[in-house]
Amino acid sequence: MTDLGLAGKSAVVTGAAGGLGFAFADGLTRAGARVAIADINAGAARKAAETLAAQGGAAIAASVDVSDEASVEAMVSQVVAAYGSIDILVNNAGIYAGLKRKPFFEITTEEWDRVMSVNLKGAFLCAKAVYPRMKGRGGKIVNIASATVFSGSPLWMHYVASKGGVIAMTRVMARELGVDGINVNALAPGFTLTEASKAMIEDAENYGVARGAIHRAAHPNDMVGACLWLASPFSDFVTGQTVIVDGGRQFI
Repeated sequence: MTDLGLAGKSAVVTGAAGGLGFAFADGLTRAGARVAIADINAGAARKAAETLAAQGGAAIAASVDVSDEASVEAMVSQVVAAYGSIDILVNNAGIYAGLKRKPFFEITTEEWDRVMSVNLKGAFLCAKAVYPRMKGRGGKIVNIASATVFSGSPLWMHYVASKGGVIAMTRVMARELGVDGINVNALAPGFTLTEASKAMIEDAENYGVARGAIHRAAHPNDMVGACLWLASPFSDFVTGQTVIVDGGRQFI
C-alpha cells in the first residue's frame, strides 16, 4: 500500500465490530495506524481486534454505547491510556440493521428517538469527547453519513433524517474546529453489500445497480479508500465536505 502518512497514528472507529466499520478499521491498520474497535458488542469487538492483530495490525477493543456520554468518555479515556493520543475519529456507529421501511407517519416516536440517539447524538458525543485530545495537535474526524440523504430514499425517514443531520453537523464542526487544525468531513456511502444490507433487501446484489454509472454492486472495501484519504495528510486542506461514494448513482 502507498504510504498515506498514517503510520503510528491512533484511530477510533465506532461500530467497527463488523460491516463498514470493520472495513474502515482494517484499512487503517493496513496503512499503519493503531486502531480502537469501539462497539456496543464487547465480544464482537474483541474478536474483530484479534482478527486485525493476527494480520499484523495494531488493534484494541473498546466497549461503548455511543448514545451514552459517560460510556463515550470512558471509551476515549481507555484509548488514550492505550495509545497516548487520538488522531483520527471515524464516527461509523449507527442503527441500520433491523430497521423496518415504512411511511414516515407510521414511524413511532420511540423508533425515531432510538435512531437519532445513536446515528446523530452518538456522532456528536464522540466528537465532543475526542476534541480535547485533538485540540492543539490537530486531527481528522470522518463522519459516516449516507447517500440516501441526496436521493431522499422513501419509507426510511428516521434513518435518512439522522444521516442528513450528520452532514449538517459536519459542516458546523468543520467551521468551529478549523482553527484547531482539525479537519471534519463526511463520507456518504451508497447502498453497500454488508450483511445488514443483504438481510434487508431482496436480491441485494442487483439493487439499484442499473441506476449507477458503474454497473456493479458496492462492497465495503469500495468505501475504504475515501475514508483513508479523509483521515490522511493528503486531505489536509479539505474540510466541511461530503464525499459521496456510490458508483455514480446520484448523477443518473
